[in-house]
Amino acid sequence: MQKRDLADLQSFIVVARERSFTKAAAKLGVSQSALSHMMRELEERLGLRLLTRTTRSVAPTEAGERLLRTVGPRLEEIDAELTSLSDLRGKPAGTVRITAGEHAAQTVLWPKLSKLLPHYPDIKLEVIVDYGLRDIVAERYDAGVRSGEQIAKDMIAVRIGPDLRMAVVGAPSYFANRPRPKIPQDLTAHTCINLRLPTYGSVYAWEFEKGGREMKVHVEGQLTFNNLMLRIEAALAGCGLAYLPEDHVRGHIAEGRLIRILADWCPPYAGYHLYYPSRRHSSAAFAAVVEALRYRK
Repeated sequence: MQKRDLADLQSFIVVARERSFTKAAAKLGVSQSALSHMMRELEERLGLRLLTRTTRSVAPTEAGERLLRTVGPRLEEIDAELTSLSDLRGKPAGTVRITAGEHAAQTVLWPKLSKLLPHYPDIKLEVIVDYGLRDIVAERYDAGVRSGEQIAKDMIAVRIGPDLRMAVVGAPSYFANRPRPKIPQDLTAHTCINLRLPTYGSVYAWEFEKGGREMKVHVEGQLTFNNLMLRIEAALAGCGLAYLPEDHVRGHIAEGRLIRILADWCPPYAGYHLYYPSRRHSSAAFAAVVEALRYRK
């Protein structure tokens, strides 16, 4: 096998998994046209069609699926072994890829990892902010970050943050001519700022609990975002009520820019955990990241 074949096979694996030349090119750091040309040349050398291309998508053919299934794991093993060799250098080195939600990335990952990096210049971090519950094995992430109750039982979970709590808030201007909700059901008569998550496939239902009674409320309003900061800005502007992480609005509440309601219906819940497969090869770089993120009271 020539070096060119190996590089093209690695690129094919990325295209087949991403099912998009655009996404694969961005991940590989090459142009879309160059990547498409590379795949055509690989197919010509093998004498097989590996990818089915349409105007909207790319999918592996039967031959491509076989190549993905057989060659993909072997290339991953090679990458893992090359990464493990960095342990012999005496200093952790290599790339660690993590997927996390926006709030976790801002409040836990960045504050802790920004302190780690100056001590380990050979560690590279890739943090992908995404609200979806990703398959970290299939998408080749080293780890993911989610709250405790969202983690599958077959994963190793390491607590990296304190308990969390949500808050329902609105600006004083919003409440100027409106009554304050007393129970979660009252929210259905109010204008609310919604959150759309890919995991749910629709707008997120606000979750409440009191005295062991759990409740989900579907709210309505003019605005729907998939972004934390925009929801805070909309609430501050008096555009409606918002359901937000308490730590992000605590200062606004203390200074009177936002008013909190239904606090007795928003108890603490399990904080963020780093999770990863039990069979994952643990490099020195990954171990350093885990230790840096580990929650200590």
